[in-house]
Amino acid sequence: MSRVAVLTDSNSGITQAEGKELGIGILPMPFFIDGEEYFEEITLSQEEFYERLKANHDIKTSQPAPGDVMGLWDKYLEEYDEIVYIPMSSGLSSSCETAMMLADDYDGRVQVVNNQRISVTQRQSVKDAIWLASEGKSAAGIREILEKNKFESSIYITVDTLKYLKKGGRITPAAAAIGTVLNLKPVLQIQGEKLDAYAKVRGWKQAKKTMLDAMEKDLLHRFGNQPVHLEAAYTCSDEEAQKWKEEIEDRFPQYKVEMDRLSLSVACHIGPGAMAIACSKVITL
Repeated sequence: MSRVAVLTDSNSGITQAEGKELGIGILPMPFFIDGEEYFEEITLSQEEFYERLKANHDIKTSQPAPGDVMGLWDKYLEEYDEIVYIPMSSGLSSSCETAMMLADDYDGRVQVVNNQRISVTQRQSVKDAIWLASEGKSAAGIREILEKNKFESSIYITVDTLKYLKKGGRITPAAAAIGTVLNLKPVLQIQGEKLDAYAKVRGWKQAKKTMLDAMEKDLLHRFGNQPVHLEAAYTCSDEEAQKWKEEIEDRFPQYKVEMDRLSLSVACHIGPGAMAIACSKVITL
């Protein structure tokens, strides 16, 4: 049986330490802060990122250098026969397409999965890949299964401030000003491809209800009560996140809710204080 390594990037929310525990490789995503390059969890911690973000430093996301991607692959190919590499959604970054082009030089030994995931749903894809590899699936087989299920996930997000959506050009300065005065909370969604608007409501209470209602609708109609992994994600404080998780569990008591921080690449565009609910369809053989 072929030895298959599972690799991903830090957009999955999987830390370097967690990667070691899981036996997988994590490619750190680069960020430019005031023009200087940093690497997530290598030279830039979560705490430092949010400190710089709140202090209005100029933060930009970037895709990994081809040499860094290939360097990680080459390292794992010294020990493994094949690699499954799961980067963030191609709809949110060009890093996936770059990786797919780089993989052409590896004669099929590197399979890049374009399964339209990020953050907690990307993390679940990694867990699925680990399980599929343990079941004897080849790298190509794992890629095929994950891509077949690529749109079987949902993420809904509410932001605390419109500042970062305005900064990124997703809303106009006038809309941000009016929204702030009226205490409007946009509910955003990621259905694989991109971060899009879903609804606009007043106040946190209504925003959270809108997300819970949207997830209930997905579970009943889109997934037809098929088994799913239910997830919570956040850029708010741990205390607020725990309360949000409890609200989700109260609404959906039949599910075990997995919770994790939203990836820094998402946080860069929505800012601190955000909350999200997500789900991923359970993969079976």
